[in-house]
Amino acid sequence: MLISIKSLTKTYLMGAEIVEALKDVTLNIEKNEYVALMGPSGSGKSTLMNLLGCLDSPTKGEYWLNGTEVSTMDDGELAEVRNKEIGFVFQTFNLMPRLSALENVALPLVYAGVSREERLEKARKTLESVGLGDRVTHKPNELSGGQRQRVAVARALVNNPAIILADEPTGNLDTKTSYEIMGLFEQIHKAGNTVILVTHEQDIAMHAHRIVRLRDGLIESDLPNEHFIKMENVVMSEE
Repeated sequence: MLISIKSLTKTYLMGAEIVEALKDVTLNIEKNEYVALMGPSGSGKSTLMNLLGCLDSPTKGEYWLNGTEVSTMDDGELAEVRNKEIGFVFQTFNLMPRLSALENVALPLVYAGVSREERLEKARKTLESVGLGDRVTHKPNELSGGQRQRVAVARALVNNPAIILADEPTGNLDTKTSYEIMGLFEQIHKAGNTVILVTHEQDIAMHAHRIVRLRDGLIESDLPNEHFIKMENVVMSEE
């Protein structure tokens, strides 16, 4: 089991009021799954993403990632896990404006202590894998929104993480570019990566193979994507 969370609870103190953002959530995700976390604003999906991404710690409960319990780790240990195990893709790209595409993609390898020559070579190959081999010297302001998100995806992939965690990755893109980026995530999943997609958009969630819906800090439903099951059955019957 790649991810196993048991009775995960997260509470925040808002003035004198205690807010339960997550309430006793239990969830398992296998290696090479493609899962969408869905829910309206305030449902707990962002809190769950922060916990899964080791950006925060739960108030109660357990989180096991790749056989290691991360729910009891301190900030320094969590940072190490994030750098080794998790590749992040954000809605706002979060690229360094003064760095080239190549240098942006190589950044996680700097923190991992990889030599300059090796990290630039690895970053170049990863950019080629997302269709940007001809844009390595371009800075973010010289790239389109879709190209910037591809650079962000390459940066997430460069460390060979256990999980790609994408938070509203098409939120700043037009419809055509959104579908191109979702096609890229499908390729990444087919290559063997585990993809967890956080979105409030139904049409984007439909690209995942399993959809977990949250409401009021609880899992409302956790079901396979029927659309993909039907497609797989059609392919199998044609074979």
